[in-house]
Amino acid sequence: MKMTRRNFLSASALTLLSCQLAPAARADCLLSGLFHGTDTALPPKPLTAKVVDANPFMGRSESNIHHDCYNTDSTDAVLPVGICPEVNVAMEKTNPNASPAIFFDNFDNPVSPFLGGLAIRGLDAEEVRTIGFFSPARHDGGGYLIQSSYSFVDGRNLIVCPTSHNHVLMLRATDEKGTPLPVFEKVLDINIKEAAERVLGRSLEQNLLSIVFDYDGNLWFVTGGFRIYPSRGQQGAMGYISHNAIETILAGGTADLDHEVHVYAPAPGEGAENGIASCREGAVILTNLACYLLRANGGVEVVWRTPYDSVGAKDSREGAATTGGGLAWGGGCSPSLSKELVFFTDNLETVSLMAVDIRTGEVAASHPVIDELPANMPVSVENSAIVYDHGNDRVSTIVCNWFGAGSPNLAKPDSDSSIQSYENIYDRNWLLKGNCMIMPGVERVDTIRTADGWTMKSIWCRDDLSDTSMMKLSTATGYIYGFVQDVDSGMWQYIVLDFDTGKTVLTVDVASLYGYNNMAIGMYAGRDGNKLYCPTGYKELLRLQDRFVFLPEMPYRKVDLDKTSRRVLSAAEFQAAGGAGTPASWLHTATLDNLHPATTVSFRINGLTGNAADYKLFALGTDGRYREVSDWHFDDAPARLSAKKVYTICLTAQDGGSFDLSPDAKEVTLSVVLAR
Repeated sequence: MKMTRRNFLSASALTLLSCQLAPAARADCLLSGLFHGTDTALPPKPLTAKVVDANPFMGRSESNIHHDCYNTDSTDAVLPVGICPEVNVAMEKTNPNASPAIFFDNFDNPVSPFLGGLAIRGLDAEEVRTIGFFSPARHDGGGYLIQSSYSFVDGRNLIVCPTSHNHVLMLRATDEKGTPLPVFEKVLDINIKEAAERVLGRSLEQNLLSIVFDYDGNLWFVTGGFRIYPSRGQQGAMGYISHNAIETILAGGTADLDHEVHVYAPAPGEGAENGIASCREGAVILTNLACYLLRANGGVEVVWRTPYDSVGAKDSREGAATTGGGLAWGGGCSPSLSKELVFFTDNLETVSLMAVDIRTGEVAASHPVIDELPANMPVSVENSAIVYDHGNDRVSTIVCNWFGAGSPNLAKPDSDSSIQSYENIYDRNWLLKGNCMIMPGVERVDTIRTADGWTMKSIWCRDDLSDTSMMKLSTATGYIYGFVQDVDSGMWQYIVLDFDTGKTVLTVDVASLYGYNNMAIGMYAGRDGNKLYCPTGYKELLRLQDRFVFLPEMPYRKVDLDKTSRRVLSAAEFQAAGGAGTPASWLHTATLDNLHPATTVSFRINGLTGNAADYKLFALGTDGRYREVSDWHFDDAPARLSAKKVYTICLTAQDGGSFDLSPDAKEVTLSVVLAR
């Protein structure tokens, strides 16, 4: 089903979904300035959890900008569903930009770029504050920057990062309990380009770009950047540092890099332009000319090489409405994986999504994408696609047009496009003028196994959305989240799309000033189930949140949303911990300060159906067991419930009471779940 601009002109005018509940709840929404006269929100449409084989050498999900080593750009975390939604702000007063490229360590500490390096920062206060950091200029003599776009957290909770001077660093950012260190400790420093040149016996013109651990602990790297023109004949390389070498260095020893760094050099003029994915089969690398599966086997084993077609770097034509272009010479899409397939886009005039068999390298299927735009609207897919494996011989892929965002300066022969900075790789007019300077297009294509093999089918396509925020899919809610600028009003908005239909089901206005451009890579899902971060050019880090908990007896008191969380609770987990029945809601947690004795706490919940009398409320105790709460009730709920409606449940909380999980005086923490 194709969806055209004509079908969706009303999408940007959708009313902000929020809540009209019981009187106390309604007052709370009014005090928040969020009451819009409805009592509905987006009903959860949960998908099964994403299918990604755990990599023991990578941090758990959300440990890099694409969320995992498959580059799925999907999360199992709960994201806001429009229950009294708020946009809250953390101001940036130290860094040149609002925190982009956020990812999380294994203790849920947020890591983001800071002063040319990386930092653990408090992102939820009125002003972003730095807790601990490593800055090359301040702590290592300067002369280089950390490439935050392709940094990640590993299984040891070390931050692994490539640098602009061709080194790989590993930084210890916390102690063993997860407490951030004021200054990160550099525990590994390898000049990877120099080591690769010694192994090859010749120089490399391309600089270090991206890195990833494979499932055996070997650290793979590629050299390259954006706009690797084959005709210029730059020599690049792909390879890995052995697991043995890394372990030796981390243990305080010295590794023989001449024998522990293994390199494969493709033909001159070939180089990587994006990130790397990894899976049990090896490392998946997309160059400007081909897609590779490489394996560590006493050296670099090329398991397969699959070439693809490209018309080369795409730029705006003279007199066009845009001034920028594409980023890559080849396919601009970092490879994304399912259990059996590798997904990326080629770079022909009509761009196609490619699905390659992960074991053989054979093209399993391909399909044109974003191919029904009006005349003279070019397409350039410049970021990894969302990939969601349904687990039933169907994989959904969401691709987005980025044409116009790339800087025309990337075409210059002396451009070092491996430097991942806004000024270096993005079009200045797009940064200043917004999404009127880029082309629209978002499409979902499903890859389906049939008796004859894999086939692709377009499920929906939008030609009215211009998004460069790296959309995210939440499997917990079943919706796709983005940040766009309405082309008619100029209003920047959080936007939520229905995964099944592509329709806009929620918009939350932010601002109409050009500086609220989303900065291209920065939208990120918080792990606590109630945050969707988005940095802006106005040095404001936005976070979209649901006000799902309130104190009805004290409507002037606003619960701190940054002390709330929601997560999916499986029936097996619930029942193993003493629960009876099946969870009918997420596990809702809130920490409340300085409550009066026996205070009523209310949670807003939707997605409920059937008879209200069939529900029971359970709370988590300090022993990790769920127990039924006897003293609770629905506030003004009908006998029959509707999934779209938001209902309020009320219970009594008391400091030190039966269900208070906080050991601190004057603080109450509750975790509750409805079950049937």
